[in-house]
Amino acid sequence: MSEQTKWSEVLADTLMKKYPRADEYPYRPWSYPQGFMLWGMIMLYESTLDKKYYDYVEQFARTQVNEDGSAPMFTGESMDDMMTGAVLVWMYERTKLEKYRIACEHIRSKFDDYPRVENDGSFWHNRNLVNEFWVDGVFMGQMFMSKYARAFGHPQDFDETALQLKNIFRHCRKGGTGLLYHAWSADKKAQWADPETGLSSDVWSEGLGWVALILAEVMEILPKGHAQYQSILGLFSDLAKSLKETQDPVTGLWYQVVDKGNRRENWHDTSGSAMFTYMIKKGVLLGLLSADEYGPAARRGYEGIVGKAKINKDGMLDIYDACDGVGVQLNYDAYIDFPRSVNAKEAVAAFLWAAWIMEFN
Repeated sequence: MSEQTKWSEVLADTLMKKYPRADEYPYRPWSYPQGFMLWGMIMLYESTLDKKYYDYVEQFARTQVNEDGSAPMFTGESMDDMMTGAVLVWMYERTKLEKYRIACEHIRSKFDDYPRVENDGSFWHNRNLVNEFWVDGVFMGQMFMSKYARAFGHPQDFDETALQLKNIFRHCRKGGTGLLYHAWSADKKAQWADPETGLSSDVWSEGLGWVALILAEVMEILPKGHAQYQSILGLFSDLAKSLKETQDPVTGLWYQVVDKGNRRENWHDTSGSAMFTYMIKKGVLLGLLSADEYGPAARRGYEGIVGKAKINKDGMLDIYDACDGVGVQLNYDAYIDFPRSVNAKEAVAAFLWAAWIMEFN
């Protein structure tokens, strides 16, 4: 491939060939992987106006939402279910079709009775994971809610988004850094929880990446006059600083356990690295981060993840060195030893986001 190759387009073409329908993308017809991947297609469409990307997104939305606005595959049982609703928000903004408005309102209504940590407001990651607050879930829930807030004129949902972001830093921040542990158990009863703090053991790359992504997305649309704008900007800046400090200067990538790169068995994770690259570049584009200071970090990150992409014998693009579907692990060794796979669904979509923002901006 030439230096002018747009890896985002190569990957998008690969995905549309492998999965002619987006609901075939692993692992269920409706869950966060579809939403995450499709949002990359939305970015490509908005940059290129190439109808094939729009058609791919539209087919998913049209077939997932019935004419009466019902979405049979959506359950609202987990924050993971909420995320793909962001795609329907986008489709409603483009088409103004009533069925998408009804579907979005139905998804929004599921937050009303969704369980929270008592006297705290933090959403459980899953209705069955009692008092467990995960970094993953903040992206999953607030990707929908923040975009719903903008599209439907619900400023109170920006308040909710700010609360969830502030809470995840309040509970999961590692010391004075901008880094976050993977999860917090409010009652300290989770198997993985430290008996004194309720925190999980480590700063997992992809988990921190979810927070990096939602901070970037929120900073783009949160009104500058919002009461929590400066607070959220502070969290964004803290995380960016810590990411710059933990980036491997040799490869431009980040480690599976982000702040323990000095441990021999640690390895470079493509998924989190792509997410961090996206956040840093977006921060530069929004004028939130210094281009001189952070632009090179984004460029090194991009070069690093491109090194993890290879064209296979069938002419398809494969993404290497990431884990698929990692929950909260018991300890450092469990994160490090979690099996790596080719084309882990999270890494593929994260690569699409990062490649797009670096190649079209």
